[in-house]
Amino acid sequence: MPFSVCFVCTGNICRSPMAESVFRAKIDEAGLGGSVRVDSAGTDGWHEGDGADPRTVSVLRTAGYDSDHTARQFAADWFAGRDLVIALDSGHLRALRRQAPTPADADKVRLLRSYDPEAADPDVPDPYYGDFEGFEECLRMVEAASEGLLDAVREAVERRAA
Repeated sequence: MPFSVCFVCTGNICRSPMAESVFRAKIDEAGLGGSVRVDSAGTDGWHEGDGADPRTVSVLRTAGYDSDHTARQFAADWFAGRDLVIALDSGHLRALRRQAPTPADADKVRLLRSYDPEAADPDVPDPYYGDFEGFEECLRMVEAASEGLLDAVREAVERRAA
């Protein structure tokens, strides 16, 4: 069974699909595509069934990432099939931990920027109500944290295989 990582933001149209696309590319580059499953969701269902925000798609494509996405809402029963649930900000972290069915499930929830040793702020700010530059800044934050997350996931996959 592959190691599973789910990225979660509010509506699953900006930050979490961006993180999903970036991290999937990192996993593939590392040769872990068959060992790690990556997806994303929102804490709320406002945009269920919608594609990613066009600004997210544009930023991802410009940077060379795939951007095929359909928004969906995270459900508590998903914890059973996920090894890590990566929150994009502290509000998502709290909401997901409250939703977790067990303490072990709550322990699966981490902040994305906790994997970036250079991050001064733990949150990836929501670019939705801002301009295009906010989406570009979001991508920079996601890429920076994805390196540390990749290291952690690689170690977990190796431990599981041992």
